Formats: sequence, structure tokens, C-alpha cells
Amino acid sequence: MRGRKRGGTLSKELKKVGIITLNGYYNYGNKLQNYALQEVIKELGFTVSTIIIKDINTKQKYNLKDRIIIKTNKLTKNNLEYITKKIYNKICNHIYKDSIDERTKTFRCFSKKYLNEISWYSNDNGLRKLANIYDYFVTGSDQVWNPVNQHGNSVYFLTFAPQHKRIAYAPSFGVSDIKSEYRENYKEWISEIHRLSVREDDGAKIIKALTGRDALVLVDPTLLLTKEKWLSVAKEANNKPKDKYLLTYFLGGISNKYKKQIKMLAKDNNLEVVNLGNIREKETFMTGPSEFIDYINSCSLLCTDSFHGAVFSMLMEKPFIVYERIGASLSMFSRIDTLLSKFKLESRKVENIINSEEAFDIDYSHVPSALEEERDIALSYLKEALNVKE
Repeated sequence: MRGRKRGGTLSKELKKVGIITLNGYYNYGNKLQNYALQEVIKELGFTVSTIIIKDINTKQKYNLKDRIIIKTNKLTKNNLEYITKKIYNKICNHIYKDSIDERTKTFRCFSKKYLNEISWYSNDNGLRKLANIYDYFVTGSDQVWNPVNQHGNSVYFLTFAPQHKRIAYAPSFGVSDIKSEYRENYKEWISEIHRLSVREDDGAKIIKALTGRDALVLVDPTLLLTKEKWLSVAKEANNKPKDKYLLTYFLGGISNKYKKQIKMLAKDNNLEVVNLGNIREKETFMTGPSEFIDYINSCSLLCTDSFHGAVFSMLMEKPFIVYERIGASLSMFSRIDTLLSKFKLESRKVENIINSEEAFDIDYSHVPSALEEERDIALSYLKEALNVKE
């Protein structure tokens, strides 16, 4: 690669960083954290690629029937909920295939426009070649270390690269405990990571218990970009209401109790309700990451069980209410707990919202200074990890 001219002289060739993260084309938070991490590392003077590892889960794939047989060997309430959810998702994928395809297309357009993605195959020879191309690899943020979803895949621990190239930026486990079948591997792989950090307090506890190492708890990369930077990639959805609206974004469904509460908040404040994650509302469901930012920036109130829903409400300084996710373990709420605690916004939990006035009354005056402090910590970590000289 040729150096770029700056001030009449030829600059040095930029070092290369490869990001290893989850690469689906469905989840807003996944795509936006990927973009944020890319932009932050670029600003530090690197060429950055997001590496999509092909066939990464080939060995671990098995069909829905196999999963049900495994789970029904020991039926519990949680297992029945798991089976029901899987069957429901299967039905939805069939009924709403067109909507899902359109949403995927929108996400791919965002990726093509804003992310430098490259594909790579996960065979040993391919990974060895990959290790020689990049100066550093960064794994994170997102739930790359979730043993349930990723089946303990070593690629997300960067085991294919020399140890000095391995950097973890705020990865998440998504669970509060690692099952025995993964424990030895996790202990070895985490011990070998050169620069180590996590996204939530529960993750730091897991690492301490497994390896004895102290992991720095860093903010999600989406919080490292300013509101102005995010608005520069925002886009207004075609069907966004012209009048004021209450926005909901739930990944785990909404209980009847909270449906009533949300309906009452909307009615009392003369707000239209827009449900961003509801597959039955086709036009809204198909919107992409850019529209997600604008929807939150323009709403009067966001009701959500999503970590990134809370993050972007903070960044856009919008009133929001956080709900525990239906069907999720308590550990899934750890990252939201860590976020609200860091920025002294515990009042945004639904149990602390007694009336309509409290729902809309939020004080952000203390957040900018706290956010600046967290950004400084994160940037210092990345500069040290990537050997950036001032």
C-alpha cells in the first residue's frame, strides 16, 4: 500500500488492524458498535477491516429438532420457554420471510457504505495467512464470548494470531457463569490475550475467577463517538411520524402489564406509538441502523429492554425507560446495570418510574463529564494496546 502525501512528504504506511466481531445483518447494536470501533481505531492512525470469518460455526451447527431432543431430556420451565421461542422464531422466519429479507438488505447497504468488511475462511491455513496480514487484531465488543451463542469458538479469542497481536475491546460473555465444558478452554484462551478488557462487571468477575487476571471494564464503543458523529450517519425513515411519538424497541417481547403502562404514557401525552422491533409492523421493522439512530433522536420517549437502546437514548439525551428482558437470564441485564450505574441513571429502570412525569423527567447535566472520563480511559487503553505513540 502506498503512503499518503501529507504536507508535501510521503507518510509512513499505516499499520493494519482487523476487528473480529459478530457479523449478522439483523441487530442494530451489533452493526453500530462495529462501526464505532472501526472509526475510533481509524482515528488513531490505522487501516481497519472487519473480518467476516466464513464457516465459523460449521462444526457446531445442528437443527431445531436436535436442540429440542437435547432440551427435553430434562424438561424445566426454562427449557420449555426455549423450545417455544425456537419454534415461534421458525414460524416467524417463514411467515415474514420477505420482511426479514428486506431488513437484511438494508443492513447490508449500511455495511457496504460505512464498514470495511472482508471475508476469510476459518480453515487453519487461511487463519495462519490472516495472522500475518494484520499488525493487530481486536475482538469485541458485543457478545463474542457468549458460550451459548458462539459455542466457545476459539476464533473470537484470537487464538490464530501471535499473542502480542491479541487485543480484547469490551467483549461480553452474556452470561454470569461459564459451564464446566467450556471452562478450561476459556481459562487458557483468556490467559493468552495480551491486552484484556470487558464490557460489564459480571465479565470482569468471570475473568478473575477463571484466570486471576483483572480486566478493565470499558464502555461500549458506541459511547466513544459523539452525538454529532452519529447524526452524520443517521437517516430519516420514510414512514417516520410527522407528529410526536413514543418509540418502543424490545428484543424479548413486552408483558401485558408494561403494554398497558406504555399505552397509558402515550395516551396521556398525546403520542403515537412506534414499535421498532415488531416484525408485524413491516415498514418500521425493515429500517436499518441509520434509521435506528434517527428514530431515537426524534422520539419523545423510548421504552426498551435493549442495551443499545439505552446507549443511544443517552447519546441523544432522550428520556427512556429500561425494562428487564422477558425470557433472559439475570446476567443479560448486567451490561445495562453497569451502564446505568456508571452514568448514575438508575432512575431509568421501570421499577423507579411511578408516574408519567417521572418518565419524561431526566437530568443529563452530569453525563457529559462522566462520558468524557470514560472515553479518556477507553482511548488510553486502545493507544497502549495498539502501541500508539503520542
